[in-house]
Amino acid sequence: MFFTWNIPGFAADEQLVAFDRGRQVRVLICPAWFDEANKLRRFTLDVMRRLDRAGIDSLLPDLPGCNESLSPLCDQTLEGWRSAMIAAAESLRATHVLAIRAGALVAPESLPGWHYAAQSGPKLLRGMIRARTIAAREAGIAETSEALMEQGRSSGLVLGGWHIGPALFAALESAEPALAPGQSDIAQSAIGGPGLWLRAEPDEDAGQSARLAELVAESVGNSEP
Repeated sequence: MFFTWNIPGFAADEQLVAFDRGRQVRVLICPAWFDEANKLRRFTLDVMRRLDRAGIDSLLPDLPGCNESLSPLCDQTLEGWRSAMIAAAESLRATHVLAIRAGALVAPESLPGWHYAAQSGPKLLRGMIRARTIAAREAGIAETSEALMEQGRSSGLVLGGWHIGPALFAALESAEPALAPGQSDIAQSAIGGPGLWLRAEPDEDAGQSARLAELVAESVGNSEP
C-alpha cells in the first residue's frame, strides 16, 4: 500500500499510497491541499479502498513539498505541481484521474476522469487568509487581508502552518479548475451532505465516500464498490 515514486529531474523519491494490483483501470488521485488535505485524508483513503473492492486500482502520490516530501514547500510552483502530476500519471500508468477540491488545479489534461467539488485558487487563498486574520485578531494582532495578499505576492506567506512561496501564491490568485475533454464535474450535491472540509476537525463519512466511489465505478463500467 505504501510505495515511493520518482519525478524525473528530482533526486528524492516521493511517497505513494496505492491500491495497485495491475488492473485495467488505474485512477490517479490528485488530493486536496493544505488544511483540506488533512480533513479529507481519511475520506480519500476510504474512497480508494472502495475502488479497490470494485476492481479499480488507485494511486495517491505526494506532491513535492507536501506530507513526507523532503522538498521545501516554499520552493514549489503551480506549474511544478502540474508537471509532477503529469509525470506521476505517466510513470504509474494511470488511465483516469480523480481530482479532489484544489487538486483539480493540477489534474493532467490528458486523462479522462472527474473533478470532485473542484476549488479555485482564489477561493483557496481567501479561506486561508480569513482563517489567519481571525487567529491574529484573537491573539491581539492587527493584520489585514490586503496587507497579507501583498506580502504573499512579494515574499510568500505562512498560512495555517504552510509556507507558500511567492510564485505559488501569485499563481493561485488567478488559478481556475478547467475540465479537459473526457473529464466531468462531480458536485458535492451529488455526494450528499455538507463537504467534510467544512468540519472543524478531520472526519469521515462512509456514505459520502461510498457514493463518490460508486459514481467513479459506474462511470468506468465496474461493479459497485
